[in-house]
Amino acid sequence: MGERAPTGAAKAASKDKKGSGSASSESSASAAKAAKPVAKASAKPESRTALVRRARRINRELAEVYPYAHPELDFENPFELLVATVLSAQTTDLRVNQTTPALFAAYPTPEDMAAADPEALEQLIRPTGFFRAKAKSLIGLSAAIRDRFGGEVPGRIEDLVSLPGVGRKTAHVVLGNAFGRPGITVDTHFGRLVRRWKWTEATDPEKVEAEICALFPKSEWTMLSHRVIFHGRRICHSRRPACGACPIAPLCPSYGEGETDPEKASKLLKYEKGGKPGQRLKPPPDYPGLPAPPLGGDA
Repeated sequence: MGERAPTGAAKAASKDKKGSGSASSESSASAAKAAKPVAKASAKPESRTALVRRARRINRELAEVYPYAHPELDFENPFELLVATVLSAQTTDLRVNQTTPALFAAYPTPEDMAAADPEALEQLIRPTGFFRAKAKSLIGLSAAIRDRFGGEVPGRIEDLVSLPGVGRKTAHVVLGNAFGRPGITVDTHFGRLVRRWKWTEATDPEKVEAEICALFPKSEWTMLSHRVIFHGRRICHSRRPACGACPIAPLCPSYGEGETDPEKASKLLKYEKGGKPGQRLKPPPDYPGLPAPPLGGDA
């Protein structure tokens, strides 16, 4: 569980120092390098070519640190993922995952949810917050799927964003993970990290999406989203990023914004990196952490 982070960090550092001397000198040099990020080594502005290379290298490093990266919402079909993603607004995936078992038992299909009593639906989704607005969206999108798409969640972004309560972020989550169609998911974690890494200065989600898409081949978009979001939730936190435990510190122009002491930084790690349960009650088989507890269970 938590041991993967230092392993990834050591691997990232050793790649840069391969063949440069003894193991002890490599360790010292790597530590020094981590304390002075590559991106800050030159006073010259980063060229477009250098930006693309650094961004893609970060993606490769994250792929080694999080080979098990996945959507952190429990779902078994496109409708469940769509509903869960709508519910995830302004709350955690964990709280959504703790709420949806009872919800899907009561309303397993769009037809069922479209015919739901609003007050009964509101009570089931109350733990996710903003339950009245979310209930209205769920009933509306379910009715639209029933009436306009034959009861099947559509597989085109143009159709998905026409549903009540569904924006581009939600649409990309569904397309990428339920239909296998690549897309960048710009949530708060993703937007924060790509700006912290100087991949973009944009704050508008659509502009962020366009600029990041231009840095990577289309085949990487969905998994890149998962890796970046995983890293934001586990290590590169908003208020206190664990810089001293970060496996991509040598590539980060914002290194030092958070705790740089390795021992103190290790105490900031979350979920499997910190030896704690993840967000899914039913995680994929290769997930190295513990399943999340059900609603009312011990965290």
